[in-house]
Amino acid sequence: MKAIFLSDAHLKGTGDAAHQKLVRFFDRLGGRAGIRSGQAPDAALIIDQLVIAGDFFDFWFGRGDAIYPAFRQIVERIAALKREGVRISFCEGNHDFFLDDYFTRQLGIEVYPEWADFEIDGCRILVSHGDTVDRENRKYLALRGFLRSPFVYRLQRLLPLRLLWWVASLSSRMSKEMSRASAERLVGIMHLFARGKFQEGYDAVILGHCHKPFLSEESCYGRRKTFATLGDWNTCNSYLLYDDGCFTLNYFPSDGSDG
Repeated sequence: MKAIFLSDAHLKGTGDAAHQKLVRFFDRLGGRAGIRSGQAPDAALIIDQLVIAGDFFDFWFGRGDAIYPAFRQIVERIAALKREGVRISFCEGNHDFFLDDYFTRQLGIEVYPEWADFEIDGCRILVSHGDTVDRENRKYLALRGFLRSPFVYRLQRLLPLRLLWWVASLSSRMSKEMSRASAERLVGIMHLFARGKFQEGYDAVILGHCHKPFLSEESCYGRRKTFATLGDWNTCNSYLLYDDGCFTLNYFPSDGSDG
């Protein structure tokens, strides 16, 4: 099995650098069904699963098949990977939520409001954006609960689309300000959280949100345990690769090359 985990691209539209990097990266990915059908013969990396651990979009609200037009290109790349047999999963972040309205209902893609529990090659993996791990930031947790409330869900279904995009962008800025914390502090909190999950039987805990790529392995109850934070696509271009039982942090070139 091969799987890729990534998060925190914070896509705003086709003009931002992270968007173009991700399009080039997705162009290098392919699924096994695509190879068999001849659809992905040039793919440099054939994968079985892609897990996006939140804040892929800097904001997201959708309605039926109507999505923000500037996101259409990258969404089409995701849909193409699914057609090639790649299992795709979204964990919602603090910037992108209500994703199932489009990704599940229109594309048949798995969406997890917070925690995703996978088993790959006998390895039990817990994945989340990770923005609720720091329980001391109560103002942010209150804002998060409000933005995901039935009231806001119903409201966003009623707003004209242009106003909806503006409200989504505003909520993104509010969430960013209230969840701000040092990357080093967040990694420490998340690592302690992961060790608790190791004792519950998880073999790997993979989180986003802190924008700092980090990977550590340790032994617990005689099994190798992996903790990772995924970094971001604005400064790090980082992603986690699972390949035949091993996790590695990787970095996509930012200079436009395919190296």
